Amino acid sequence: MTNTKTRKMVGTALLAAIIVVLQTVASGIKIGPFTPTFSLIPIVIGAILYGELYGAFLGLVFGIIVVINVLSGAEAMSTLMLEMHPVITVALCLLKGILAGYIPGLVYKALKGTNEFVATAAAAVLAPFINTGLFCWALVTFFSEIAADFAAALKFESVGSFIMKGIVGLNFLFELGVNMVLTPMIARIIKAVRK
Repeated sequence: MTNTKTRKMVGTALLAAIIVVLQTVASGIKIGPFTPTFSLIPIVIGAILYGELYGAFLGLVFGIIVVINVLSGAEAMSTLMLEMHPVITVALCLLKGILAGYIPGLVYKALKGTNEFVATAAAAVLAPFINTGLFCWALVTFFSEIAADFAAALKFESVGSFIMKGIVGLNFLFELGVNMVLTPMIARIIKAVRK
């Protein structure tokens, strides 16, 4: 029992360190004006290997790094969101990270007895849906003025076009593809090595 708990803690700490590196180093990678989130991969791997609470913790680590980046002014849109609604912006950063780890962990746990591959793929797909979905919902609900300004500046016809073609069409689809390919592959390798 203690050995298993120690292994989970060490594994989670390693995944948290990977999240910190990915959020700081990979944040320079852009797809058009958008920054894809590679950190969802270790979050989901943690949720698959150790359970939904560990996934939620890793999502929280991700959320904290995002908040730090927002406070530093690294992302123009997020900085404007922080100025407009600071509490909502911080809550959004933390909540979308936590849920992107927790919900995929629950779904994986529910499906793994039926089909391991389907369970892993479902968890990998859910994380970007949650992350991007919550961001888009908040953008329309609380930050429509900022979304309209960015849509106009980036030459999108409307806020809807900005969200569907820009955030979903470019950023989300890239994140989804990367998660669908890498998460099951990495999880399978780690499980094989652990045996």
